Amino acid sequence: MRAVVYHQHGSTDELVVEDLPEPQLRPGDALIEVGAASLNGFDPMMLAGSTSLETPLPMVPCGDFAGRILAFAEGSDPGPWKEGDRVCPHPFVLGEGMTGETRVGAACERVRIPIPNLIAIPDGVSDVQAASLPIAYGTAYRMMITRGEVRAGETVLVLGATGGVGTGCVQLAKSLGATVIATGSSEAKLDALRDLGADHVIDNKQDDWVRAVHEIAGKPRMLGSGGVDVVINYIGGETWAESLRCLRSDGRMLTCGATIGFNPPTDIRYIWTYEQRIIGSNGWTPDEQRKLLERVAAGDLAPVIDSVVSLEGARSAMDALIDRRVFGKVVIEPALGPRSGSLCK
Repeated sequence: MRAVVYHQHGSTDELVVEDLPEPQLRPGDALIEVGAASLNGFDPMMLAGSTSLETPLPMVPCGDFAGRILAFAEGSDPGPWKEGDRVCPHPFVLGEGMTGETRVGAACERVRIPIPNLIAIPDGVSDVQAASLPIAYGTAYRMMITRGEVRAGETVLVLGATGGVGTGCVQLAKSLGATVIATGSSEAKLDALRDLGADHVIDNKQDDWVRAVHEIAGKPRMLGSGGVDVVINYIGGETWAESLRCLRSDGRMLTCGATIGFNPPTDIRYIWTYEQRIIGSNGWTPDEQRKLLERVAAGDLAPVIDSVVSLEGARSAMDALIDRRVFGKVVIEPALGPRSGSLCK
């Protein structure tokens, strides 16, 4: 089968499209024909070898995918499932870890996944839409709704709002009735955030974004109003202490990562003075993923798709992700493009 592969860590030059052996099913596995798979921010990190995770090589990127069931491992009990069912599996596998990180990913034509990981795709939801949801939107859903309990009438600041998780946070916050302040790094992205529903946008490269937040939401006061109710900060680094300056008394900082630094300087004075709360969120559950699929099916949520590319387009797509030229999700459709192995374009 055709797959996007890297045989060693490095730059996107390591990505090639080549033929790999068919997945070897284990007892309890289903074989999925991949209709669509999507890239996430962790994929370039895995390619570069910049994490502490041990990556099996050769490696195929992409944890998110959707498609249809082709077969089941011999002797396995498929339960309610049958061949031909459309599914968007939860990508974390007990004993193996995350698809695309510590187990082979889904930027290929066929994938094996344990039957308990299968999640049905509702009618009216495309493979491209479904494959955009799990990691980015699942993370946003758990952070915003399950853990953060964002409510109507609150003001939510989303930092770095233009990627998969960020656009998901903007959409979910608006659906909950919150006022959204979103930051981005270019005028085109700020326009896209406005179109997505953000009430206020801030250019984090050109503006003093903390001052800009104060102008919009007011400066926090110890016994008064001012500041935002919720800050979404999965960036870390120097933005961490700055975020505390934007948060109102009894406000909540929600975090699910630290893309530019996990050990930032902070200022504990803001935390005790304003009785702020720091709430962590890690991953998402299969039930939360089902709820997202139901929202898309009902027309209450439309995942933001930056582009759809072939396997041969994976290299340029990864470059765009690294260079932060992506707004929303990049999706790979294995059925697109030439059938012969070649370097990714």
